[in-house]
Amino acid sequence: MMRVFRWAALVALLFAAFCFLKNTNMLAKPSGERPTLLAHRGLAQTYHREGLTNTTCTAARIDPPEHRYLENTIASMQAAFADGADIVEFDVQPTTDGGFAIFHDWTLDCRTEGHGVTREHSLAELKKLDIGYGYTADGGKTFPFRGTGVGLMPSLDEVLATFPEQRFLINIKSNDPSEGERLAARLAALMPEARDRLMVYGGDKPIQSFHDKLPDVAVMSIRSLKSCALRYLLFGWSGFVPKECRNSLIILPSNVAPFAWGWPDKFVRRMKHVGSIVLVAGPYDGTDGASGIDNETQFRSLPAGYDGGIWTNRIDRIAPLARR
Repeated sequence: MMRVFRWAALVALLFAAFCFLKNTNMLAKPSGERPTLLAHRGLAQTYHREGLTNTTCTAARIDPPEHRYLENTIASMQAAFADGADIVEFDVQPTTDGGFAIFHDWTLDCRTEGHGVTREHSLAELKKLDIGYGYTADGGKTFPFRGTGVGLMPSLDEVLATFPEQRFLINIKSNDPSEGERLAARLAALMPEARDRLMVYGGDKPIQSFHDKLPDVAVMSIRSLKSCALRYLLFGWSGFVPKECRNSLIILPSNVAPFAWGWPDKFVRRMKHVGSIVLVAGPYDGTDGASGIDNETQFRSLPAGYDGGIWTNRIDRIAPLARR
């Protein structure tokens, strides 16, 4: 019995040593590159997250404005790239005339003077709306952007034409598989090098249908991310990257990322080697919506020399820190 125990202890020790050596960053050379910065919805108005759900009207709870930009507009994307964004994330909504509008909300009532489900309107109808109509930082006493957002809701075609060389992450807001097929058909018309600059994420069904039609574009859904996380937890100690994590987008909350095998340097490099990009977001706090690395304290909490991706709602604050 004692001999069996000793052998078991020796095997466990050797296994632990192997896992340590395979995943330690002590011997990893820093690349010296700065992190890749993703600007969520461009340069946009921020809002407080207390009690946030997926139906909360975030325009009605914005922080006192520090700039004039509204999310998901051409101007906000231009400002984000000018500030130092490498990638800009935006949301798409299908329109009744076969195109895609760039707009976050399922309905129009929160941000605009319009009403009803966004996808039940034509692009021409959406273009007439004031997307700054509903923003308020004081409970509805004042509306600082009302009247400034008329005609500012862009189409997907406008964004792609305006930024032919930039990288984007496209968010499908529904769980409608036909929307994935429709988006794939639109992006299939692009040159391969243009598609290489795009990534897509969203509901499980549209992402699956999109990937079936256009497998060369990196994608992510909740199902694919969970599958990747589970498989990597089981096998990542060996340095193996499962197929669920390949050619994908991997978004990790900052309080979850340290549990990934090889975090940070080896993990980021493993994923990069298989065509995936890693983005660290803000800490998971149990609310809906995308928390970002949005202030200096959160940025400084990242590992020294971190050269993966950063998801931020405040590219104007984070880009100067990354440049340093």
